Amino acid sequence: MLRLHSIERPNQYKTTRGSMQTLIFGHKSPDTDSTGSPLIWQWYLNEIQGIDASAKLLGEPNTEALFMLDHWSLEKPEIIADVADDQPCVIVDTNNPAELPANINGADVRAIIDHHKLVGGLETKGPIDITIRPLACTATIMFDMIGDDMDKMPDPIKGAMLTCILSDTLEFRSPTTTDHDREVCKTLAGELNIDMARYAADMFAAKSDVSSFSDAELLRMDSKEFTVDTTKLRVSVLETTSPATVLDRKTSLMDTMKTVASDDGVDQVLLFVVDILNEEATLLIPNDAVKSIAEKSFNVSVTGNTVVLPGIMSRKKQIIPNLEV
Repeated sequence: MLRLHSIERPNQYKTTRGSMQTLIFGHKSPDTDSTGSPLIWQWYLNEIQGIDASAKLLGEPNTEALFMLDHWSLEKPEIIADVADDQPCVIVDTNNPAELPANINGADVRAIIDHHKLVGGLETKGPIDITIRPLACTATIMFDMIGDDMDKMPDPIKGAMLTCILSDTLEFRSPTTTDHDREVCKTLAGELNIDMARYAADMFAAKSDVSSFSDAELLRMDSKEFTVDTTKLRVSVLETTSPATVLDRKTSLMDTMKTVASDDGVDQVLLFVVDILNEEATLLIPNDAVKSIAEKSFNVSVTGNTVVLPGIMSRKKQIIPNLEV
């Protein structure tokens, strides 16, 4: 059984900075990891550390995250729009102020647990505990941090942890996957007596059902803002086992991109439809600017309103680092 001992460290939650409830949240447009990891850490702080903590969301979760909540009978965290001055909080699955509440620098950030590159721009009230590791998922990091106390974790929280890792690794297809992510999943699946392949297929089927979402909602569903040189981009990724379902809407999606860009204050919206099973992405090309970005970034020749990018699966590792304008 895989278990790592948690590291003893000063408790940054129990301080003289006040006794308010600690809020735990991930990024805006919450995916499975940003929905499940706050619930994992809520359990750990409340049940193991004895700290009053509450998981929150910064928007409506995607369909896969909703599947996770329903499958494991977990209550959907409350959605909040902002945080108050001096509000104690823990940030998970991001460290980017652009993906966090507007008043995040006015809050009392106590800790960050993340697996993305360090962006900068956050200000804190005092020294904090930061854990950023090159693993595929925040939940994998939490598994290590919790250590021997994993034996006390109830099955629904273990189920959330397994779902987060399978989601972020695309069932180990993503290039962000590490051997440790795989081992943690095997451990959790064994303890839960779950067929991982079957469960992952159910997850991805839920993620692929986007019929109830408007075009604007799809463009913002799993989306992050990045600036390349001076060009502001909204980079959206839709991971699916049924890419045709999304691509059948490409005309209306491209028509909506201009409105979303204007409303969100960005120059362009990039939508990558990731085909999980065939391990490739299709990028929609609504205009000459995006065509130029695609050709410069991925060394392809674009002749229509889409371009297929073989092997492209990860925004963090393959898309963002390659973007050129």
